[in-house]
Amino acid sequence: MTKTFVAKTTELDDSKVAVLEIMSYINSDLMKNTIGIVACHYEYMEIFKEICDGLPFKVVGSTSTIQSIDDEPDALTFTMLVITSDELEFVLAATDTLNENPGGKIRDAYNKNALADKTPSLILTFVPFMFENSGDAHARVITEVSGGVPCFGTIGVDDTSEFENSLMLLNGESYKTRLAMLLIYGSIAPKFFFANISSERLFNKTAVITKSQGHIIMEVNGHPVSRYFEDLGLTKASETRHAMNSLPFLLDYNDGTALVSKVFIALTPENYALCASEVPEGCTLYISNADKDDIFLTTGSALDEILKNLEGANCVLMYSCLGRQTTLGADFTAELDLVNKKLGGKINFMIAGSGGEFCPTQTTGQAVNRFHNNAFVACVL
Repeated sequence: MTKTFVAKTTELDDSKVAVLEIMSYINSDLMKNTIGIVACHYEYMEIFKEICDGLPFKVVGSTSTIQSIDDEPDALTFTMLVITSDELEFVLAATDTLNENPGGKIRDAYNKNALADKTPSLILTFVPFMFENSGDAHARVITEVSGGVPCFGTIGVDDTSEFENSLMLLNGESYKTRLAMLLIYGSIAPKFFFANISSERLFNKTAVITKSQGHIIMEVNGHPVSRYFEDLGLTKASETRHAMNSLPFLLDYNDGTALVSKVFIALTPENYALCASEVPEGCTLYISNADKDDIFLTTGSALDEILKNLEGANCVLMYSCLGRQTTLGADFTAELDLVNKKLGGKINFMIAGSGGEFCPTQTTGQAVNRFHNNAFVACVL
């Protein structure tokens, strides 16, 4: 048997009160194995260790800008999804610092901690926002080392301009340069859903990436990428970082898999396009002009699909990109309000803001694990 609970506290100062509030949401005995998945503001780091020391289970997660469990979203609410089970096993694997050889560190952490005679059914991944690291590379390495286990998770964020308080959270400690994996073993068949940009919002002028390096697009359609922005009338928008962030695009890997949402960051001094994710040569990109209505449309459609797939499910874990909150402007809680309206009272869930999302786009055969920007992602467990 597996049960889930969602819990919260708004107590920022007294860890004992915070623990009592969290445990008040757990209305039955815990089973053999239990894990808590947390999302909270970095201000909770003052008492985070004391909170975890007071809980009878291990905890993993990340900082966030906003979070919710079936109630009004709030930046300063400490939220937690608790999974307890006699059937499932939970194994935590944390890397050393990812400042050097991140792929090797992820492989080492997985190989050191994974159960020798079993394959996980799901890997939940948590990592802080690091400008020098690639979520695409993390997803690729986790797929390779696990043999294609579905990977779902988030890049933690905060509300500072350079994300200096973006943290991965693990058993009372917080980390700025380490990645954590929660390996879930047992008979589960997680289902994944994601929303990015509707096809009606895509510009007609597509571009094949003909020269790139990592996160940088140098040429599209055989010409400098700056010409592409000129052709679209976006030269002015491409001159500033914040304007570029408002230009999400869909990336087609041209391998038959679903299109994935990515974002530009800025133009480099060489007039190359710096992106928040890897942009391989041969891919096709479609720039969009997503707005508030499109977020309601795409997230609403994903939630409708989730509602059709709740039979036998215990909970839903969701993350939504900070870019979507930015698009919503002053109404930045609207997407989370929509989640609460559609899922509230129907199943336990937690949703939190994200700086990038890990979510498979295909799970038949080997999972196609992708890293998304500007997306809403959901895992039904």
